[in-house]
Amino acid sequence: MTPALRRLSVAADPDTTAFVRPYALTRGRTQPRYRLRLESVMHPGPGRPGPGLPEECGRITALCRTRPRSVAELAGTLGCGLTPAKILISDLMATHVLVPGAADAASDPDHTLLLRLRAALAMKWPDE
Repeated sequence: MTPALRRLSVAADPDTTAFVRPYALTRGRTQPRYRLRLESVMHPGPGRPGPGLPEECGRITALCRTRPRSVAELAGTLGCGLTPAKILISDLMATHVLVPGAADAASDPDHTLLLRLRAALAMKWPDE
């Protein structure tokens, strides 16, 4: 039996969970509409999800309605990978179902944080 037929036979059995490829969730898209960082925190917005969104978008919406969650946490909870999760989250942002937190609205990193990070790295690995 070929791997494709084996997957189809597994999908036909209602007692098992079939593996869905990430690009099937995103309809072949490989880039999110919005630039999202791992630490971006998503809050519920005023919009409603449309009818054409995958089931995982409903899960993302439900998770964010209980409490705001980071992109990394949502990707880990879904188990579908970071890029597909970012694409689904950006779809929900496009319909205003999710909105980024106030700290995520600014796209520039904090200058003070970068200076402290540079100093810490210089202490750990000084130039020789």
